[in-house]
Amino acid sequence: MLTTALQFLLSTVLNLLTLVFLLRFFMQLLRVPFGNPLGLMVMTLTDFAVKPARKVIPSLKKIDLSTLFLAFVTQLILQISLLMLRNFPLLVAGDVVWIGFVGLSVLGVLHTALDVFFYAILLQVILSWVNPYTPIAGVLDALTRPILAPIRKVIPSASGIDFSPLVALVLLQMINISVFKTLEIQLLGLF
Repeated sequence: MLTTALQFLLSTVLNLLTLVFLLRFFMQLLRVPFGNPLGLMVMTLTDFAVKPARKVIPSLKKIDLSTLFLAFVTQLILQISLLMLRNFPLLVAGDVVWIGFVGLSVLGVLHTALDVFFYAILLQVILSWVNPYTPIAGVLDALTRPILAPIRKVIPSASGIDFSPLVALVLLQMINISVFKTLEIQLLGLF
């Protein structure tokens, strides 16, 4: 019972931390302004790790590799911790296990990246109905534009209704179910 509660707590905290690291990464990559409530929150929650990591891990052109690396390390810690809580014999396991850990960590980062866009689109849709002039509307628009713009070219709005968010949400869920779940099952087979 205690192990299950600890697994839940670790998963929640480390997945949220990964989400915030990736949100910062995408906001920097897409040049989303940080002078809004969401941007300030993301900076406050991630500065403790990003600032020291930037001293060691340089950026590649305009890509902040340190923030992306921190998201990966957070997922790696999560994967190792969860297996250790299940009494996995980590010290006697072979090298293949580390390939599984790295694979599951990369998969966790990619899955969380999809979640960033999924929830940004969902929140943008909800706020467009409730309060389209909210301070984070510009942030959500900048985050979702790379996904929604190509869909809008293929599926134009009908009678003023934009169906691109619905199509994007369905596509993101299809990728999550068909690709990521399959890869996760194969990687878990290494353990």
